Amino acid sequence: MIFQTTTTTVHAVPVAPSNGALRPLGLDEVRITGGIWGRRQEVNGSATLAHLEHWLEREGWLANFDLAAAGAGGAAELVARRRGREFSDSEVYKTLEAFAWEIGRRGGDDELEARFRRIVERVGAAQEEDGYLNTRFGRPGQPPRWSDLEWGHELYCLGHLFQAAVARFRTRPDADDGLIGIARRAADLVCSVFGPGGDERICGHAEVEVGLAELGRALGEPRYVEQARLFVERHGRGTLRDIEWGRSYYQDDVPVRDAEALRGHAVRANYLASGAADVAVETDDAELRQVLGRQWRRTVERRTYLTGGQGSHHQDEAFGEDWELPADRAYSETCAGIASVMFGWRMLLAEADPGYADLIERTLFNVVETSPSAEGTAFYYANTLHQRVPGAPAEADAVSPRAHSSLRAPWFDVACCPPNTARTFASLAGYVATADEHGVQLHQYAPAEVRTRLADGQEVAFDVDTTYPASGSVRVRVLTDASSPWRLSLRVPPWAAGAEWRIRGVEGGTEPWSPAEPGVVTIDRPFAAGDEIELLLPMAPRFTAPDPRVDAVRGCLAVERGPEVFALESVDLAGTALEASDFADLRVDPAVPPREDAGRVLVTLVDARTGARDEVPLVRYHEWAERGPSTMRVWLPVLGV
Repeated sequence: MIFQTTTTTVHAVPVAPSNGALRPLGLDEVRITGGIWGRRQEVNGSATLAHLEHWLEREGWLANFDLAAAGAGGAAELVARRRGREFSDSEVYKTLEAFAWEIGRRGGDDELEARFRRIVERVGAAQEEDGYLNTRFGRPGQPPRWSDLEWGHELYCLGHLFQAAVARFRTRPDADDGLIGIARRAADLVCSVFGPGGDERICGHAEVEVGLAELGRALGEPRYVEQARLFVERHGRGTLRDIEWGRSYYQDDVPVRDAEALRGHAVRANYLASGAADVAVETDDAELRQVLGRQWRRTVERRTYLTGGQGSHHQDEAFGEDWELPADRAYSETCAGIASVMFGWRMLLAEADPGYADLIERTLFNVVETSPSAEGTAFYYANTLHQRVPGAPAEADAVSPRAHSSLRAPWFDVACCPPNTARTFASLAGYVATADEHGVQLHQYAPAEVRTRLADGQEVAFDVDTTYPASGSVRVRVLTDASSPWRLSLRVPPWAAGAEWRIRGVEGGTEPWSPAEPGVVTIDRPFAAGDEIELLLPMAPRFTAPDPRVDAVRGCLAVERGPEVFALESVDLAGTALEASDFADLRVDPAVPPREDAGRVLVTLVDARTGARDEVPLVRYHEWAERGPSTMRVWLPVLGV
């Protein structure tokens, strides 16, 4: 269903630029029907959302809004009972966003709708008359409003509120729960306080830029986009206090236009880049867009892990310098991966460069999907590439420190990652495909139904049939006769040398296989109902060598198969000739290529001390630690090096 308001068509998309090379297809146009992402969406909707709601209630982060509402009249003892960190409001807003996308994905769920509305009611009760909304600041017994923009996260929280409202507007534009009005009043206050001639500081954690830009797009309010632009341009002016890690931590060291790569806190950096991309598109700022493209390319080349993870510093959750990518100290925060997807998607829509979709795929499979357990009720905050000692199981009913990555935990004292994964999975269909004046582009491969109309009004409908990445076969079956030719574009990842494609036409028969070079395959024709297009991607496991400038893993190899990174996990040594070996003594034999047998990827390992050798199975990185405590490594030292 395509949603209609009195004046415009509303598509259920996370990002809706007013211009650009590609138009995103939303949850009303794309439905994931199975496969790894279909399973994850089902788990997310049936288990993760309830898990989030339970912990937000249990930890008092939802009750903070009740206390704020009750304490608005001066009851300082009430607001003094507030619980959680200064940014805990944002976890409620991200959960609301996840609820909104899930309601849109399901096409209606009375029970989920009722839960959503109850939370919105509690949030709205805490909003003050002028639109201010935060449970940590501004009431008797609390610090004044806007008094700690370095660490207070007031604007950051509002940015997530705005994104929740956008999700609600785009999935239920005529909803009467009040969330959109709550967001509008808060955004009006932000424009009043921080607009031209007002407070010229920025928030220490970028996010309000993204929220304002998208809210402005959704509601047709240019003031919000302009305020997002002001915040983006104010970065680098040194308006925030310096700290021990330097102003680069919150991207206040140099202007956005002067930066060579993303730097500082990895989540902040990607959120700011996402907001800057929104601003560049909405203001037709080609210079800014080109700057962001250069920053993205250098960051991917020199500051991004094989998994797509970003951030190599634990102390400040930050990017390191170029080539500073230690496997055993990889922070690779889940939220940084999600923010990277947000940035890459915006650049893909603007420029149509498939490289952005390549990194999105890598990050989805090897960071975002790695964080939640199979049951969707425990999570990684950080995503190491090398676990030296077996981890300790997290208590099922206890809050865990955020940087522990030894085993997944149900909740964290800083619990940004669980609701962030939830909102991403609930909206994932919005990152699968796009359209332009020529046709439709498939960027991510999953079983799916695609139903849309092109700019000329022509209806396009097709189904995607695939078990990717279990196999490399992707079949697109056209369901409608074309009134005129249109173009289907299929992404071919850079690792897929030797890929092929062909058409099984209902009239012309099966055409021979044609080579599909990495990049994009395009097929232009007046498609007929029943036409099938098949893309065959080679999925043999392969060794990957690191760039020699990455000191920490020089002399190592990793194993990949398709978009998935694999890892050696100690539990898989049981029953092999290496069972008694010290994990640190194991070396991979580069002369024996990795192979696949009965769905398992195997490599030949040698004990460098004893000479014992055997073939050992590897595990998909996103599945590691599902079988209990273990040691693990992605980069395997090479025999003889």
